[in-house]
Amino acid sequence: MASRSSQEVPAAARKLDGKVVVITGGASGIGACTARLFVKHGARVVVADIQDELGASLCAELGPENSSFVHCDVSDEADVAGAVDHAVARFGGLDVMFNNAGVVGPLGVGIRDATREELERMLAVNVVGPFLGTKHAARVMVPARRGSIISTSSMASAVAGAGPHAYTASKHAVVGLMRNAAAELGRHGIRVNCVAPAGVITPMATAAGMGGMDVKTLEALLEGAANLKGVGLKADDIAAAALFLASDDARYVSGQNLLVDGGSSVVNPSLGFFRD
Repeated sequence: MASRSSQEVPAAARKLDGKVVVITGGASGIGACTARLFVKHGARVVVADIQDELGASLCAELGPENSSFVHCDVSDEADVAGAVDHAVARFGGLDVMFNNAGVVGPLGVGIRDATREELERMLAVNVVGPFLGTKHAARVMVPARRGSIISTSSMASAVAGAGPHAYTASKHAVVGLMRNAAAELGRHGIRVNCVAPAGVITPMATAAGMGGMDVKTLEALLEGAANLKGVGLKADDIAAAALFLASDDARYVSGQNLLVDGGSSVVNPSLGFFRD
């Protein structure tokens, strides 16, 4: 079955026609999948990432009329401001900011072994990045009186035990930032939301300590732990949720942490009332 991001979208059904989007962490994983889907829906996308070769390759695939790559370390304010300015200079404005860049860190590390350095690294990318992205998107969107800002949080922002301590703390912070920004920017016509994935196989996830197994084994492992069976979470599903939040389908949705987790965050599997 073709992925959502590879399927052609009829012009009348395109949800982002003419919209200009910046996607941080856009060169691979969820970001790249979202870039492909957004372009299918008529957007022009700036892919902002530290992975120069992957970013340039993706934009070559998407076409220069639809996309542009810019090197961007989201912990560096000059880089983030530059990515926003690049979107305005290249495509004429900014309608959607997707603060997607993030890091996970090593899995299975308990609080007694966690390090301050790892926490600071998480905060620098996972919190400072969305903070700067929101700040500089607002700089352009407030005068235009419109816009959608989306940040990638995590199921770990809603349920304990779903990620390492430093990662979980950073994703709670992202949700708090999003809600505060939604409270301020709504008066300017700007919507601010998060998309919160459960575990999904991406290059970042495999680098975090899930390596050594092939993709099919990893997917089976995650589906076995999932609440919703028979589906299997893909990066395409997160991209589709971001498309909803970016588009006019969500024109009155703001301040929300949209969980894409198949209900896992609302279930305590140890209770077992509904076991077959």
